[in-house]
Amino acid sequence: MPLKLVKRSGRDAWYLRGTVAGVSVFESTGTSDREIAEALRIKTESRLEHEAVHGKKSTATFDEAMESYKDTGAPMRFILDVRKTDGHASGLAVYFRGRKLKDIRQEDLDAAAKEMYPGASRETLVRQVYTPFIAIWNHAAKKQWADVRVWERPRKARGTNVTQIRSSRSGTNPVSYDRAASFISVMSPAPAMLMAFLFYTGMRPIEAFALLAEDVNLEKRWLVVRSSKTGEPRGVPIHDFLAEWLPDLVERGGHLFRGPRGEPYAAIQDGGGGLKTAINGARKRSSIKDVSPYTGRHTVSTQLVINGIHPHIKDQILGHAADSMSRHYTHVPQQPLIEAINTLPVPAGLRALPWVSDPKVWWGKLAEGTGKRTDLQKKKA
Repeated sequence: MPLKLVKRSGRDAWYLRGTVAGVSVFESTGTSDREIAEALRIKTESRLEHEAVHGKKSTATFDEAMESYKDTGAPMRFILDVRKTDGHASGLAVYFRGRKLKDIRQEDLDAAAKEMYPGASRETLVRQVYTPFIAIWNHAAKKQWADVRVWERPRKARGTNVTQIRSSRSGTNPVSYDRAASFISVMSPAPAMLMAFLFYTGMRPIEAFALLAEDVNLEKRWLVVRSSKTGEPRGVPIHDFLAEWLPDLVERGGHLFRGPRGEPYAAIQDGGGGLKTAINGARKRSSIKDVSPYTGRHTVSTQLVINGIHPHIKDQILGHAADSMSRHYTHVPQQPLIEAINTLPVPAGLRALPWVSDPKVWWGKLAEGTGKRTDLQKKKA
């Protein structure tokens, strides 16, 4: 039967109810205005009839794909950013609002990058436009809302000896593992565990924040990232050093990493995430200013190259490889990757930290000078 407008007891808004082309509908119009609700009824009925004849690909919009992608728990940074001060919205969701997926072409994506970030570097455009857009598109393609398509990212210019001199930001360069150990050693145990994990997996911080205990197989030295930045799941090898102290965290269940008070780490849109306070404190205590959550990823990448690991293996560990074969074996431990990750060095000072031998005793304690608590404060002679 066609859609009808109905009222629910105790509700002001009109509801759509009925069946169109075999699809049952019972949803709110979000408005109590009869005229607006009727317009929405006609529009919804027409869309469902069109989809029945031509398929979802003919009507799916970027907005629908973005919302569905968001429901998977994927990060929304650069896709939809809402300024806290005045509510101003920006990002891909705003630029492509209302656009049907079937109408978006490569030139539209290129135009979006130029308009949203004029004069930005290639790296910025890839990170803030192309990668999140392609992740949403791949998600839509898996739902058969869009055709599988190869999107081109900006390429690095060849044949030039011009060097761009840019200010260096913490987290954009690797550090030595001894320096990383010195930084981690002054952190409270809970964030220290997370930082150590990043330095021995090369995972993106936001991936580690969302990691669940059930995704970790210590026996097989393998874990699974359910939804990565690219929108695809991937497998990650576990370093033997991590396997020494992760069992307690896995046994605890739920989110693998939590703050000293037991809350899962949260991703914050303007950067830093739940580790921001811990990082700032460690910088003050250690005087090391060039370490941030993303430093672990750059350090793993660089150290694997120094260790002579094949580029294809390195890229698979870091989640750069996107071929169908690597995606197919997401849950299958791959011995070459496990052997490669175990070439990363473990400084003696890092292995000697007290929480390594007994995480559950230490994960709720705080470092010296942290807030009002002094659980780790050294006893004065």
